Amino acid sequence: MTFQDLIAYQKSFELAMCIFEISKSFPKEETYSLTDQIRRSSRSVPANIAEAYRKRIYPKSFYSKLTDSDAENSETQVWLEFALKCNYINQIVYDDLVAQSKEVGKLINYMMLNPNKFGVKTEH
Repeated sequence: MTFQDLIAYQKSFELAMCIFEISKSFPKEETYSLTDQIRRSSRSVPANIAEAYRKRIYPKSFYSKLTDSDAENSETQVWLEFALKCNYINQIVYDDLVAQSKEVGKLINYMMLNPNKFGVKTEH
């Protein structure tokens, strides 16, 4: 198994790609602010999941990287809310992307609560 096989990785990568495509239509004046921020935070989610998986021999590092991923996922939701309020995306797009983000959050949480299912050696 590789990190690319993880459902949390796959879904978060897919979400980051959706956000990338949608953010192409954001105004040019947002290039170095909202566009950059939402792309960075959404891409950081699968990147941190990958790092967590590769550090699974160190339980604390595994957990730490997953909490980083969860935090970046929450940050992405904030940027999506800004995009909605600035009228860069509509309510339907916002609702869909936030629903995807919440699903990713649940998958990350599952990994944190069940580290042994991901090859983490926990003490009993």
